[in-house]
Amino acid sequence: MVSDVTFDVASEAMFDLAPVSLWLEDYSALWQLFERWRAAGVRDLRSFLQQQPERVQECSAAYRVLRVNQRTLELFAAPDQQTLIARLAEVFRGDMHQRAIDELVQLWEGGQGFATQTVNYALDGRRLDVRVQARILPGYEGDWRRVLVSLEDVTAEVQAGERLRQSQRYACDLFEYSPVSLWVEDFSQVKRLLDEVRAIGISDFATFLKVHPEFVSRCIQEIRVIDVNRQTLNLFGAASKGELLNSTAQIFRGEMLHSFAEQLQDLWDGKLVQQREVVNYALSGDALHIHMQFAVLATHAEDWSLVLLSLIDITARKKAESYLEYLGKHDVLTQLRNRAYYMEELNRLTRKGPWPVAVLAMDLNSLKEANDEHGHAAGDAMLRRVGEVLAKAVDAPACAARIGGDEFVVLLPATDERGAFAAQERILSLLELNNQFYPGQSVSLSMGLACGREGEAMEAVVQRADQAMYVAKARYYEDKELDRRHLRATGVASDVGPAVVQVHPGQ
Repeated sequence: MVSDVTFDVASEAMFDLAPVSLWLEDYSALWQLFERWRAAGVRDLRSFLQQQPERVQECSAAYRVLRVNQRTLELFAAPDQQTLIARLAEVFRGDMHQRAIDELVQLWEGGQGFATQTVNYALDGRRLDVRVQARILPGYEGDWRRVLVSLEDVTAEVQAGERLRQSQRYACDLFEYSPVSLWVEDFSQVKRLLDEVRAIGISDFATFLKVHPEFVSRCIQEIRVIDVNRQTLNLFGAASKGELLNSTAQIFRGEMLHSFAEQLQDLWDGKLVQQREVVNYALSGDALHIHMQFAVLATHAEDWSLVLLSLIDITARKKAESYLEYLGKHDVLTQLRNRAYYMEELNRLTRKGPWPVAVLAMDLNSLKEANDEHGHAAGDAMLRRVGEVLAKAVDAPACAARIGGDEFVVLLPATDERGAFAAQERILSLLELNNQFYPGQSVSLSMGLACGREGEAMEAVVQRADQAMYVAKARYYEDKELDRRHLRATGVASDVGPAVVQVHPGQ
């Protein structure tokens, strides 16, 4: 211990037994260094030290430790004061020198001490975060020969704060970079509105919503969006959060009102965690099929002020499901209904009508010849053209279906013979236009018609229509053969036009 450092017995006991680390130091060399720099014209110490970082080390070397207390030895894992002072270079190192600029500036600007938080290191290598308070002792203001420095170990506090910041950063990153759309919202005003409805004695909330549909829109307007993540911007095609939040009326519209009414009903019933499929809209106007998960966070269950929504885009899945459903009921080549749907509709008409029900059975003429002579692509083209004609000629609730390779049926509910003949004429007229539009291979149909009354089995009606169609088919080929013989006898070469369609109504 330096000889000129003296304490009375009471002061020495207080110094040694203090629960914080205490250092008695001599800053006179630092005071002299500052005086030389002032004389050399230094005015802004911070800029001076930042431009010449080695000067910070020069300042640190000017400190002289006179005495430390027992708590200091324990904190820095030093066996005695001599060892600690001899190894001060291990204590004051690393990022501590850059942080020392603040305390040096405080002294330079006339302060009687300084307060800062910095980093020291124990002799066993541990990093110590310490809060430093320094005070020039009374009577030494002119030369800084006695400065009392206290160090409070705040390592645990700093580490806890860092762990909290890391946890917050981790949570923020999970939110911001989540692969699903996330919304943080405040539903507290929605809860207030629901509570007001309860307070006036409403118990049947479903009926209340039917009588007051405007209540749903009012609740939507009271939702406050706190934050959204990046995937939300991507999903809805927004360039920024501001653009998205200013466009919520575009996003939540149409059938969303019905979905939100269901959501309100669940909240009324106490379901604070929900999931459902909804339809939203991107800013481009495209419909988005969404699987929504909604949860009032448990810590805010009393006021609903913090709600987390996750939106998963299931548009592609919905389109796939719709296409699979379409394939299950449609013929891919002609886009007409397929045989499975036709059978379902036949059974439904048998059970429920409406009667009378007319059936048009049709067969595409010369499909095999087209396949044999020109390939299956030509035959497929003819089938597609029949699909075009029937799709334009037949409107709901009538059903046009392809039920076999070249077989087609039109079911006409609530249609008598007169209406069925009108449907035939429409088909023939459109077929003629189609043949004019597609030069080359002409398309013709053999048709048979039958009409059934209430109580009659639809299978019997279809059978009569088939029989009539087969008669027309046979007559078509007879006429075609006669044309061929005539051409051979006369030696005239010509393309054969569409056959005259023979229609035989059922009895």
